[in-house]
Amino acid sequence: MSLATLSRDARHDLLCIGNAIVDVLAPVPAGMPEAEGLVPGSMTLIDAARAESLYRRLDRRQQTGGGSAANTAVAAAALGARTAYLGLVADDPLGLAFAADLRAAGIHFPSRPLHADRADGRSTARCLILVTPDGQRTMNTYLGACTAFGPDDVDDDTVRNSRITYLEGYLFDPPEAQDAFRHAARLAHEAGRTVALSLSDAFCVDRHRAAFRALAAGHVDILFANADEIVSLYGAEDFEQAAEQAGREVELAVLTRGEKGSVVFRHASAPTSRRCRPAWSTAPAPATPMRRASWPGWRRSCLWPSAAAWAASRRPR
Repeated sequence: MSLATLSRDARHDLLCIGNAIVDVLAPVPAGMPEAEGLVPGSMTLIDAARAESLYRRLDRRQQTGGGSAANTAVAAAALGARTAYLGLVADDPLGLAFAADLRAAGIHFPSRPLHADRADGRSTARCLILVTPDGQRTMNTYLGACTAFGPDDVDDDTVRNSRITYLEGYLFDPPEAQDAFRHAARLAHEAGRTVALSLSDAFCVDRHRAAFRALAAGHVDILFANADEIVSLYGAEDFEQAAEQAGREVELAVLTRGEKGSVVFRHASAPTSRRCRPAWSTAPAPATPMRRASWPGWRRSCLWPSAAAWAASRRPR
């Protein structure tokens, strides 16, 4: 659909769907990550037993809701957008805390906790962030309940009543989540809404390239990616070739290039040429302190609010 046809009668400006993760930040002594067999500054996926063991040994914990799409939802709400979020948590203390944080930020969160007959021992996802005295952060991520997200967890009414449905690529690994993305995209387009996708991770794109290609080409209006992700998606020789391909397949491609800034490709209006053209580009910003998105409880560093959050905040009046 054309972005120019964004409906004015939606209940929500932005719906974000992604991994519902609680961030747990804890100061630890120098040398602890190495003693735990971890590489300082790395991110390691861990299982439930490891997550529970490590969580219990962390003192002075600070915790709040997190996850890429949830952070985008919080940023959009702070910008004034009417925002909703879908993601799975377990019926446990961390899951209750995640839901409370979202709702305190003014975000509609209709997702029900993962039912016991589906849980299979999975608790709420968490990212245990060990911070040593030198400021180095070592992350340990347990994906838990959020990996069970499937089509039945898509709230159809919320999708139909959201101007933009934003899909987080990190969630795309399980087959059930891929089905959920396609289901949500179909619902959104049937209601005349817009679908946005963030590729999120080049390794995830490598694992599911064909499925991502089909999703982007057939169901996505706005595509977010960095240089590595977009090159991986199209198996291109370089960024320029991949960007050209993206611009032919989606209405809007928002591509970041690190120190080279970013570029936005808008699909050409002439249907015969099928060529894309850069709509605008940015130079790298001067070095400044990283902005923060505020979740209740404590302030956490995060990336600059995404263009999806900004676009949702610019709703028609």
